[in-house]
Amino acid sequence: MPQQTPLKIAVLVSGSGTNLQALIDRIEQGDINANIACVISNKAEALALSRARQHGIPTEVLESSAGQKRSEYDALLVKILHRYNVRLVVLAGFMRILTDVMISAFPNAIMNIHPALLPAFPGLNAQRQALEYGVRFTGCTVHFVDSGTDTGPIILQAVVPITAEDTVATISEKIQVEEHRIYPEAVRLFVQGSLKVEERRVKIQLA
Repeated sequence: MPQQTPLKIAVLVSGSGTNLQALIDRIEQGDINANIACVISNKAEALALSRARQHGIPTEVLESSAGQKRSEYDALLVKILHRYNVRLVVLAGFMRILTDVMISAFPNAIMNIHPALLPAFPGLNAQRQALEYGVRFTGCTVHFVDSGTDTGPIILQAVVPITAEDTVATISEKIQVEEHRIYPEAVRLFVQGSLKVEERRVKIQLA
């Protein structure tokens, strides 16, 4: 059977890009038939941009301007993504809330990862929320992005225990290990056409 053309992906970043690196590694190992067409950041100083350049991946910086509406920013973002013929958008620590301009341009084709077992502890500081609430387990969730905050259909989740000795820092470290495992796996499932969204459920259809 002939090899299919690699799916074009864009990764949106704001920070260090450890999830970006995990995805790059899996693609370079041949586990995911995809090509990261571009890495886009809203911060010129983001370390993730350096990670991308070290692997020969094109980068773009799109900073917001004073008085710019979020929808106007997203319209510019969509233009860049279309220029690279992107099919899947992966959010890897992208510290902006997307508007319907972006979401409607890539329906069920924008992924995000959240450091909690959604729908528990959405929003910022999820690790601290879990610790202060006193739950015994937390984890991470890969989901499609919709118009809500961390409310999109769930693709994959991973669980980590919380012990009496844990701090926000140690919980974050344990969660990050699982993020680096399940986020590339969710991308792999999308690329091979194994994900089907039916209302709020994401069905995984393995060949």
